[in-house]
Amino acid sequence: MRFFKSTRAGRFGRSAAEKREANRAGSPSREAAPLSPDMELNLEHIRAVTGNSPDLIIRTIRIGASGTIKAAVIHTDGLTDKEIITRFLESFMLHARDPALFRDLDGTESTGTPLQMLEDFTLTLSSVTEIEHFDALFDNLLSGNMIILIHGFAKGLSADTKGWEDRGVQEASVQSVVRGPRESFSECLGTNIALIRRKIKDPKLWIESRSIGRVTKTNVALVYIKGIVNDSMVEEVRSRLDRIDIDGIFESGNIEELIQEKTITPFPTMYNTERPDSVAANLLEGRVAIVVDGTPFVLVVPVVFAQFFQSPEDYYHRSDYGIIRILRYISLMIALLAPALFISVTTFHQEMLPTTLMTSIATQRERVPFPAAIEAFLMEFTFELLREAGIRMPRAIGPAISIVGALVLGEASVRAGLVSPAMVIVVSITAIASFAFPSFAMSIPIRILRFALMGLAASFGLFGVFIGLTVLNLHLCSLHSFGVPYMAPFAPYIPSDKKDAIFRFPLSAMRKRPVLMQSPNPVRQHSVPSEPDAHDRREGGRGNP
Repeated sequence: MRFFKSTRAGRFGRSAAEKREANRAGSPSREAAPLSPDMELNLEHIRAVTGNSPDLIIRTIRIGASGTIKAAVIHTDGLTDKEIITRFLESFMLHARDPALFRDLDGTESTGTPLQMLEDFTLTLSSVTEIEHFDALFDNLLSGNMIILIHGFAKGLSADTKGWEDRGVQEASVQSVVRGPRESFSECLGTNIALIRRKIKDPKLWIESRSIGRVTKTNVALVYIKGIVNDSMVEEVRSRLDRIDIDGIFESGNIEELIQEKTITPFPTMYNTERPDSVAANLLEGRVAIVVDGTPFVLVVPVVFAQFFQSPEDYYHRSDYGIIRILRYISLMIALLAPALFISVTTFHQEMLPTTLMTSIATQRERVPFPAAIEAFLMEFTFELLREAGIRMPRAIGPAISIVGALVLGEASVRAGLVSPAMVIVVSITAIASFAFPSFAMSIPIRILRFALMGLAASFGLFGVFIGLTVLNLHLCSLHSFGVPYMAPFAPYIPSDKKDAIFRFPLSAMRKRPVLMQSPNPVRQHSVPSEPDAHDRREGGRGNP
């Protein structure tokens, strides 16, 4: 199995760490400066850097037995839970004058600094860390944490008080199923990680956190199961993420575009899903998930072509239901080839059609002023326009406009003699087939390639279509996703992995993980309940007394 080595930095440029070090060497950042023991200087610097923003809340108080020690509580309005902060301030003010906590540091009975005493005995929040530099202070402050500064100390405390509004867990809107879990990811990274944890309750589910984006500092989590995933795969994904050096990351699509294979291709080489069960299933096969804060779509790598035709629902029914998966491959051929074949046959190869069918099509086209190719391009362009309009319009009227527009335009075009009824049928079947893909990411390249094959069909007939298909197959076989052949298990041919490709075999037959994942623990099913174990075979079966 071929993995791209992280040492090949030339493909992605210098690593992010190297660039950050170079930038620091060339122009030192004020935010990287250490905190000052003078609290007022620290507060002045915070106000200057943030532009004295109105959502920056600074509460100054006095603590200590004599009330001579100045302290400040800082948080960002809208990113923190006000109830948590209120409870903290109530508890904090109760202990603010406790002489046992804030005695003279030179006293022989002192057990630590006020910061240490606060962290150990007073703060009841779940996560408290010390900060010494302004870059860490701003990262924590703008991530929803509360900052505590005490005059006379060049350190501060950061407490987890995140509490912004989010969408919550809702039903999947893109990858919906009839049977199976309905929950989907949300825009909150913590919620998404918790949803994955609920599916996989194993301590070997490892999560690596990192911040990407010089300005946005978007939190990104790398999720995998230690002992199942190949360590080389994790290292490759980790190195590609670390080489990202950009101002902002807003969606997992930005990550996908930056770390995907550099081969020019319309096909997706990373899988995205909004379903926690789909991510959990891929992790159990030895894949790696990339969870980005601010988006409900999680990336999964590596991916193969057959994965885009697998629906989560295939695994919640009996295996014979998986035969329906072949309809998706048939839909692929229809969505890709139907208009091109119609153009080829009606323009260059009329002799291939039965006489009655050819006569019927010729009769329909008597009043049509355009060649079949122009007619097909006009209809396909109109349908794509309706599809795009239905997506962009308000949800309440979008579907109605799409349906009414398609019916009215189709009927009016036929009555006006601009298109033939046969062409309307072909385009309609093509549109229906394009909606049969479980993954929307695969429908986009199919729609693009459909127009390319239509152009070849209009120029060279079936010969052009076959040339286009040959080039397309060669291109697909040349693709890789993080070192894994894109067309596996067909090219290269792997018989054991074909049990979950075109058809889904029974779970009892899929005892091992995909071969190309090169998992150090390849066996995922050690026994089958329906089969007798060794003791039962010696006794003559389970049914014997």
